[in-house]
Amino acid sequence: MKLVVVGGGGLRAPLFVEAALRRAARTGLTEICLMDVDAAQLELIGALATELARRAGGAVAISTTTDAETAFADASYVVTTVRPGGIDGRIADERIALSHGVLGQETTGAAGFAMALRSIPTILSYAETLARVSPEAWLFNFTNPAGLVTQALRDAGYSRSVGICDSANGAQSAIAKWLRLPERSVRAEVFGLNHLSFTRRAEVAGRDVLPDALADDRFLAGTVQRVFAPHVVRRHGMWLNEYLYYYYYADEAVAAGAAGPTRGEEIRALNQRLLPRLRQAELLADPGQALDVYFAYERERSATYMQHTRDDAAPVAAAAAAQSHDGEGYAGVALDLIEALQGGTPIRTGLNVPNEGAIDGLRDSDVVEVSCMVDHHGIRPQPIGAMPDAQGYLVNSVKHYERLTVQAVAERSRALAVEALVAHPLVLSYSRAEPLVEKFLAAHAAHVGAWL
Repeated sequence: MKLVVVGGGGLRAPLFVEAALRRAARTGLTEICLMDVDAAQLELIGALATELARRAGGAVAISTTTDAETAFADASYVVTTVRPGGIDGRIADERIALSHGVLGQETTGAAGFAMALRSIPTILSYAETLARVSPEAWLFNFTNPAGLVTQALRDAGYSRSVGICDSANGAQSAIAKWLRLPERSVRAEVFGLNHLSFTRRAEVAGRDVLPDALADDRFLAGTVQRVFAPHVVRRHGMWLNEYLYYYYYADEAVAAGAAGPTRGEEIRALNQRLLPRLRQAELLADPGQALDVYFAYERERSATYMQHTRDDAAPVAAAAAAQSHDGEGYAGVALDLIEALQGGTPIRTGLNVPNEGAIDGLRDSDVVEVSCMVDHHGIRPQPIGAMPDAQGYLVNSVKHYERLTVQAVAERSRALAVEALVAHPLVLSYSRAEPLVEKFLAAHAAHVGAWL
């Protein structure tokens, strides 16, 4: 079985490779192909992946290529994790958004919209190539904003595509660790959208244990729920996706972004320190040293995850890593899917898929983040029913924005782009939306082309 990582030169790729190698025997994995348009960085990351494969016993081949058709030949599964425009594009999005007093976060609000302008056409192009070269392959999209990109894929007819995100299963992982149980013994009920989802039940042996967990101060303090005040979590009575912080504490999030370096600027600084050290280790022909340098970087990057959310939120990264597929993150979600689709143990997991009647009040074609059953027959969203009013209002508002955004990108329509941003709860103003659209289109003209 051949697994392809598009964006394989990215600095998270070795983590994915390491996780995939651990599961190779269970999945039947024989090759991991890393594909990227950045040949120099691909060579560097490919060397790290090759060393990881050697340490794992060498049963899985590592290949690298800058050509999508070569990568997709004979592929069974493709994971897309790319950043069109690079880290500088992310920083531009953040700074443009903040200059207009709105959130600069790459998956949410105005900056998430700007990321979608670049990500959607890029992933659709890869999907077109994959459908031609290996039409039976599955495409797992992790490229941000994951829900919007997956919506565009489905609207374009790519039915063997699904959006993945490790935060969708945060409650399941956290409660399993809290009760010291295997993760799959917790049956979570997730509903909403990517980075805007809620878990309203978490059953163990038929009993909902979520109320007990949310009543425990230590549980909240030891998980990503610590980004919210305890009374906010308890008022909802649900596990809150940590990205809801940007809605429920919008003013604080904007102020924090404006006051210090943005997340993109933090990551650029980390990368500028890492890459020369990696290249030096590679030149010295010491792959072991290169891996040590890499994993030290990864620990430092993870330690700063959402650190700006609250004054006491420094341990959030450790909590998130600890509760996420034993530290495998999005790789764990993708590999769980592969195992189940390959005929392994069926799983229940949160994914981004067409609604198909699972959540009342949303269209069947709407891509939602929802609990799914997965086995060798495929992926089936589970019935959720009606959303409570408070959560449903926010989900429906943002889904309206997502529909408009996908349509705007498809038609390259400035007018629709403005309407999309006006519809977003974190913008809600023509006086902000109109200049934002113009500045985003100008900043990313090389990637988005001419718009009407």
